[in-house]
Amino acid sequence: MTSSAHNLTQRFPKRRAFITGAASGLGLACAESLAREGWQLFLTDADAARLDLVTQSFRRDGAQVVSSPCDVRDAAALQAVVDAAVAMAGGIDVAIHCAGVSVAGRFHETPPEDWAWCFDINVLGVANSCRAVIRHMARGQGGLVINIASVAGFCAGPQMSAYNASKAAVIALSETLMQEYGAYGVRTMVVMPAFFRTNIVANGRGPARMQEAAGKLIERSGIEASEVAEAILMAASRDRTHFVYPPKYRGLWWLKRFAPQRWHQIFPRLFKR
Repeated sequence: MTSSAHNLTQRFPKRRAFITGAASGLGLACAESLAREGWQLFLTDADAARLDLVTQSFRRDGAQVVSSPCDVRDAAALQAVVDAAVAMAGGIDVAIHCAGVSVAGRFHETPPEDWAWCFDINVLGVANSCRAVIRHMARGQGGLVINIASVAGFCAGPQMSAYNASKAAVIALSETLMQEYGAYGVRTMVVMPAFFRTNIVANGRGPARMQEAAGKLIERSGIEASEVAEAILMAASRDRTHFVYPPKYRGLWWLKRFAPQRWHQIFPRLFKR
């Protein structure tokens, strides 16, 4: 069976990828898929120790990997990481921005510092990552930017206000980049996954009961990060701009966009269920 990464290689034969949040979860799964196709990987994550372990594992398997620990909130440091990658490889073909955190809790009980933390990583971190790579892509042969948002960006359920708002911002940012940089050969895709097995809740903030409930939903999904990564890379190879996964959520995406008032009548019942 032809892999999704193989199909993406047909679009980008130089095979150079930059991934944030690459030490675990979806970022790691994307890196693993690309590594199997011989891509040159430039990985970053705020968790330096885990990133080092991941890098060593890739190298033992013969993958071409360069890693640099970095917090996506530090725009200057992130730009330096990307500049070094471009200097080494001559460019970046695909950038996948997976770094993110979760915040749960009722709106009036979510403290301002949690809002700031969530937006600094989920929104400004993605913006910093996009800025760092697009300035090179737009001057060169173009490329593809993949921003990881969430179903929560349009299925704005209760008690997740900060997280929902941050992911909606990633969708809006991505759609703006599509308009601004498409003429320069820079394609942008925004990904909106639902629950799948990852450790995002373990590092999240909010009431313990909310974190526990989210953890149960994640486990109950039965969807592994590797499955989501394969689906994303396949969609990217087909030049998709918006990608909702799993497919059962796509009807909700269209309903929200075309009948928002009807959506707000239906969604509370769906949420309770």
